[in-house]
Order: sequence, then C-alpha cells, then structure tokens
Amino acid sequence: MTRRLRIAGVDEAGRGPLAGPVAVAAVILHPRRPIDGLDDSKKLTEKRREALYPLIVERALAWRVEFVEVDEIDRINIFQATMVGMARAVQALAPAAERVIVDGNRVPRDLPCPARAIVGGDATEQAIMAASVLAKVARDRAMVALHQTYPDYGFDRHKGYSAPLHLAALLAHGPCPQHRRSFAPVARALPDHIADPVTSDLFAEPLPA
Repeated sequence: MTRRLRIAGVDEAGRGPLAGPVAVAAVILHPRRPIDGLDDSKKLTEKRREALYPLIVERALAWRVEFVEVDEIDRINIFQATMVGMARAVQALAPAAERVIVDGNRVPRDLPCPARAIVGGDATEQAIMAASVLAKVARDRAMVALHQTYPDYGFDRHKGYSAPLHLAALLAHGPCPQHRRSFAPVARALPDHIADPVTSDLFAEPLPA
C-alpha cells in the first residue's frame, strides 16, 4: 500500500487589521482521523470555529500556529511578515511536511519541501481549511487578551480591524503599542503626524481575515 505524502495546508488570519499580530497556521491532517464540518473560517460562525479548533488540534498529524508581532510587521511590511510566518509554521511541524499547499497566489521562501499556491484554497482544500480555522481562532483569542491590557480600543469586539468604533478610539486615544504604525490610518493618528508619501493607504479598509 502506497503511503500518503504528508501535505501541510497553510493559511493566515489578520493581514488587514490596524492592530495586533498576524497569525499563521500550518496543518497536516491525519488520513484516518477525519474532521467533519471543515470550511473556510470566514464562512463559519465563531461558535463553530471554536468547536473545530480542539478537534483539529487533537486529530491532526501535526499542527503549528505562529504569530508575527507588530514590530516585525512594521519593520518588514505585512506581506513579508505573512510569508515569514508561513515559513516558520511549516518549519516547526513534526513530523515534517513533504508538500505544502498555501492559500493565495504566493509561496513563501525558505520552505523545507515543494509547495504550491492555490487561490481560494481555503474553500477547496481540507488542510488549508483546518489551518484557516486555527489561525483565525488563535488570533481572535489573542486580540481578546490584548483587550485586557488596552481596554480603550475595543479589541475584543472588532479584533483590530478598522471598524468605526476602532477608528474613533484611535483618534481619541492615539495608537497603543499594538497598533501597526506602518498602516496609514494609524500613522495619521500619531502625534505631530506629517504626511508621508511612502505610507500606503492600501490597508485603510478592512481585508478578509
């Protein structure tokens, strides 16, 4: 009987928010431990995601969640931070992945095995679906925890996205240490802000998690 390759699905959560880390997950599903109800995390309710999280952790052959924090996001930009997080997550898997499938159209560097990108993979590939759930739940929990330290911003409600509540709090209180200063709405809220043509408005609106 031919052994199945260990294929890791990889996805992220939190590229678009103005605050908090980006979370990246890699999952190798166990061929004999199926998980019913997997889907793109954005199509699932919070309750369903929370129910799936422990099942994925328990039944997966291997899994890993990596956070790339705000200081690194600001230093290398959100795209590169996401790519770095993906590589770290895959590199940390044990047993190691033999193939990688990534949601999106770009494959990170420094992967230990062949990889391919799949646009819309979080809607078609079970391993990517599982990774999307782990990344989303882990990041949402992290933002709820950050709310305890920075209660003025409502991180427990909007998870750092540019919701009206968040933008109003940002203007009222200024950025906290968890705000991404390389994102234009945050930069504009800094004291004595001077318009910088390098600062992009690309992430001024919320992006899918």
